[in-house]
Amino acid sequence: MTATVTADAERGTLAKAADENFPVAPFFLPRDWREDLVAVYGFARLVDDIGDGDLAPGGADARLLGVPAGEAEDRLVLLDGFEADLRRVFDGTPRHPLLRRLQPTVRRRSLTPEPFLGLIAANRQDQLVTRYETYDDLLAYCELSANPVGRLVLAVTGTATPERVRRSDAICTALQIVEHLQDVTEDLGRDRVYLPATDMKRFHVQEADLAAATAGASLRALVAFEAQRARDLLDEGAPLVGSVHGRLRLLLAGFVAGGRAALHAIAAVQHDVLPGPPKPGRLRLLREAGATLRGKG
Repeated sequence: MTATVTADAERGTLAKAADENFPVAPFFLPRDWREDLVAVYGFARLVDDIGDGDLAPGGADARLLGVPAGEAEDRLVLLDGFEADLRRVFDGTPRHPLLRRLQPTVRRRSLTPEPFLGLIAANRQDQLVTRYETYDDLLAYCELSANPVGRLVLAVTGTATPERVRRSDAICTALQIVEHLQDVTEDLGRDRVYLPATDMKRFHVQEADLAAATAGASLRALVAFEAQRARDLLDEGAPLVGSVHGRLRLLLAGFVAGGRAALHAIAAVQHDVLPGPPKPGRLRLLREAGATLRGKG
């Protein structure tokens, strides 16, 4: 494996940070925090890319993980290889550059394997479960797919307490639901539906409605309903921002603001998410961040 290919595999994953609804490692944080948060993001982004089949062409990541060429398209095999390499972060020398980058963070911050394993488990679940019957089922998925990220942020910054973890979980679950609402069309293209089946039935939405060019009244009502759930979760989690100080407060306000601004963008298109992901503008993000810092929602 050449150094160029290895570096390209790392850069291609980290470059996606700019597309997130929330700041990954903004400039105002201390350098060591930024380095550690980027390392955590690199792990989370790569495991999602494996689960979504979005790895860069050429098979470099599979080779780095020791996956045979004949199995490089099998996502479950790739996830197994990735989990094996994650375990080397804690007891050896990992192969993938993003996991080598993560290793000093794990040691410096005394991180445990559990949140990382949760993110891998979520992506395994994505290969096996493509529909969710109830909202509680979706929340259980978010416990694996989203909440570990917030817990890692608190661990990296040394600010975790049971109450802060609870608030963080609410924020992260909300952000995951918002992302699902933005990506209804994209997810359907991957044969995944994250709108709970019981809610679809309640609002008289059929799966075929999700494949239309624009959303009808029933689907818009369903999206508005799920958006309100996300908004309520953000409100539940927002006191986390006021519980910390300094630059961490700005970072956490950015997470909440990103979710609220995305919900505003969804509402601005009358909850018709089918033409493409509604994205907030920078001014809206700044307004929401200011409101969150002032304790207003």
